[in-house]
Amino acid sequence: MANFMLKRSGQTFPALNVYLTRLVEGRLWLQVIIGMVLGILTGVAIGPAAGLLDMETGVVVGNWLAFPGRLFLVTIQMVVVPLVFASIVRGLTGGPDMAELKRVGIWVSGFFLVTTALAATIGIQITLLLEPGNHLDLGTQLMDQLSAADPGYVPTAPMLQNLPDIVIDMLPGNPLNALVEGQMLQIVLFAFIIGLALISLPEATSRPLADLMASVQEVCMAVVRWAMTIAPFAVFGLMAQLTSRTGLQTLIGLTAYVGTVLLGLLALLAVQLAFVRLFSPYGPCRFLSAARELLLLAFSTSSSAAVMPLSMKTAMEKFRVRASVAQLVIPLGATINMNGTALYQAVAAVFLAQVFGVEMTGAGLALIVAMAIGASIGSPATPGVGIVILASILAGIGVPPAGIALIIGVDRILDMCRTAVNVSGDIVACIFADRWVLGERARDGAESPSPPEEAVT
Repeated sequence: MANFMLKRSGQTFPALNVYLTRLVEGRLWLQVIIGMVLGILTGVAIGPAAGLLDMETGVVVGNWLAFPGRLFLVTIQMVVVPLVFASIVRGLTGGPDMAELKRVGIWVSGFFLVTTALAATIGIQITLLLEPGNHLDLGTQLMDQLSAADPGYVPTAPMLQNLPDIVIDMLPGNPLNALVEGQMLQIVLFAFIIGLALISLPEATSRPLADLMASVQEVCMAVVRWAMTIAPFAVFGLMAQLTSRTGLQTLIGLTAYVGTVLLGLLALLAVQLAFVRLFSPYGPCRFLSAARELLLLAFSTSSSAAVMPLSMKTAMEKFRVRASVAQLVIPLGATINMNGTALYQAVAAVFLAQVFGVEMTGAGLALIVAMAIGASIGSPATPGVGIVILASILAGIGVPPAGIALIIGVDRILDMCRTAVNVSGDIVACIFADRWVLGERARDGAESPSPPEEAVT
């Protein structure tokens, strides 16, 4: 996108074109930013607010502009399942011994649970402090609409007796079906079982399958490299379509709510940066600079699954995380480590409770944290899934799920933001497992790693 624009402008300003071309080439993060800005401007121009195109024509143009983005997402999602499966198996068979593997698994799982609970708590506290729901006087109107549509509505609480069935459903009873349907949690569990089985076998028996997994992983990464060549165009199209549909004015009516979510995500990002500083030599600026391409792409696509290959590559090349650790932690984190999503769900639940005048007790707030943690585990790493999970949380605390209609207009914008925070949390977990759980590596430069400035491509 950026290179194309520069070539066209170079006919008039050749010297400027040479300078800008050198600036942009090799910097995927800058190309993505340029594509994002141009996409927003284009979306505003073709949207109904500008009046340049009628609504039907604007929708058609937006769909065509989003074609590269949809192609990018489909291409990445096409290889996510085999890549996750092969990466986990390779990480287990080529990683540390069983004692260290067990230690990594226990500590990383605990890290995920603690940080997710902390994220939900941050969201609750910020919402209680700012009280964004009290700035809207829509509770009575929405409650009347809900009563008219469903007079028999009764809030339902989660039933503990269903817990055994939930646990059984997590296990891959039909692995092929899980692979076909993209059930990420079942795929992760199946890959763990296969990997552990390979470890228990003699090397002569397990080596052929391990080599096959290595080949599958390399093939998937080759497809990812092809897809990354259209990333700036994909971001441009996705942002143009999003802006043309929602319009910038959508944010005005829910400014307090959107601001609360963004403030909470910034606070959570600050906590993540503190963890990075505590467990590694990377400061906040170095971390954000090294992960900028990854975070920008996660923001643009709203899918941690779509950027999973780039997450592993970034962890290994930019932060020098062991390949075995990155191949284990990144797929696991993209499946169960949803810090940004948990914070968003907590803010949205308390916000809607304030709008509807539902009193939140200590038990209700604790239930929000517990349900945010439970709902985040195994949730699909795809755009828009947070709204589905939020409905179950609202029903559990006595808030009509129909209240989601109040916030769904700005969900995509917030989804983009929380996805970036989710992905940064996966990288932080990798650094935690590599440098604190397993310790520093004894190799040249390991004491004071310096992330390269080149973009990951």
